[in-house]
Amino acid sequence: MTKLSELEAILFIVGEEGTTIEELSALLGHTREETAALVAELAASYEANDNTALHLFETEKQIVLTTKKELAPIVKRYAQGTSNTLSQAAVETLAIIAYKQPITRSEVELIRGVQVSGAIQRLTAHQLIEEKGRVDGPGRPILYGTTNHFLDYFGLRSLTDLPDIQDIERSLEEDAPLDLFFDGVHEGENE
Repeated sequence: MTKLSELEAILFIVGEEGTTIEELSALLGHTREETAALVAELAASYEANDNTALHLFETEKQIVLTTKKELAPIVKRYAQGTSNTLSQAAVETLAIIAYKQPITRSEVELIRGVQVSGAIQRLTAHQLIEEKGRVDGPGRPILYGTTNHFLDYFGLRSLTDLPDIQDIERSLEEDAPLDLFFDGVHEGENE
């Protein structure tokens, strides 16, 4: 394998988070200057080759392997064709995890009253939740919490930006009649 293919493999594996020149240098066993030259060479080879969809996107700190801008329409068609929506069960599970994290699957099931392993798998696949550790106890169950992608997806700077639960409950109480049963009984008495 060549140095360029090793570099490309690392960039592919790190995905959309990208990596730094320093991390690449350490992994490849090269100096920072040698690694920067390899990155520039790989970027130039992508730009010169119309038969590749790949492009290196560099910021001050990160290097990310992306697709070329010209391919945005086809990538957009693909993204619109795949189901990115979450089921009601997944949204409810996500809300519980967001507000109660770190939390185990069984604790979420206790709150929801139903089994949630499918919802947890889907949320993990969408990179909205991740393993945050394990409980020090029998079976060492996984603790789940939200990811940085969750914050980006919902436009939050931090978890403190989540709506206050008490405010939501008060709003729901104000919008709903206090007692639907008695409201109906009293209406029936007047007829």
